[in-house]
Amino acid sequence: MEEDNARIGDEFMRQIESIAAYVPYMTCPGNHEQAYNFSNYKNRFSMPGDTEGLWYSWNIGPAHIISFSTEVYFYVDYGVDLIFKQYEWLKKDLEEANRPQNRKIRPWIITMGHRPMYCSNNDEDDCTKFESFVRLGRNDTKAPAPGLEKLFYIYGVDLEIWAHEHSYERLWPVYEFKVFNGSEKYPYINPKAPVHIITGSAGCREKHDGFIPEPRNWSAYRNNDYGYTRMQIVNGTHIYMEQVSDDQSGRVIDSIWLVKDYHDASAWL
Repeated sequence: MEEDNARIGDEFMRQIESIAAYVPYMTCPGNHEQAYNFSNYKNRFSMPGDTEGLWYSWNIGPAHIISFSTEVYFYVDYGVDLIFKQYEWLKKDLEEANRPQNRKIRPWIITMGHRPMYCSNNDEDDCTKFESFVRLGRNDTKAPAPGLEKLFYIYGVDLEIWAHEHSYERLWPVYEFKVFNGSEKYPYINPKAPVHIITGSAGCREKHDGFIPEPRNWSAYRNNDYGYTRMQIVNGTHIYMEQVSDDQSGRVIDSIWLVKDYHDASAWL
């Protein structure tokens, strides 16, 4: 957004205006927005809360959705304290969302962050490593910085949506590198761990990200066509997701129903 004295950002905003002017356009910061301490991102988008859009949450129908910044783990020159501030905010937000009266009204908890915890791409990004900063945190800071996988698991996050990798990948329900399908025949009916979807295939000048030849055992489906993901929160027990390929003229190339009769951490038992 900052390139050419932010004229690239101006053009991007003009291109999304026909959508963003009429429907809620909820954003999440990524590495491409990091210049000048995310100043273009902070000043161009107005999200709920008082964190300049770096992390916030909102409710829609039967879902509580949380947007957060994975970038605090990587651009520590802007302040290591942001890792801890965000973590404490996430913990309080998840505690509030898990109050019985709130979880009854909004059983789904969905997170969206830029850099995934897991991926089977071949680019050596953070998500390709077991010691992922986003998943496990950082031990090279003055006080060890906590990761997010355990936090999201403890508070029963149902669905985790990611981007960054220029590809699409659907994971089996996974926690600590172990697959916890609901059953062999119906893996996404009452799964025993959060479901991760990586939807970063909308496209940019860096083109696609490739995959390692053999997918990990937690990888269910992957594709690097240009495209996008659609999600429909049907009700308190059913979510439908599908991946649309622009390379194949709008064909749906992947879809799942995520079905949960129980939410919160007790669903993992």
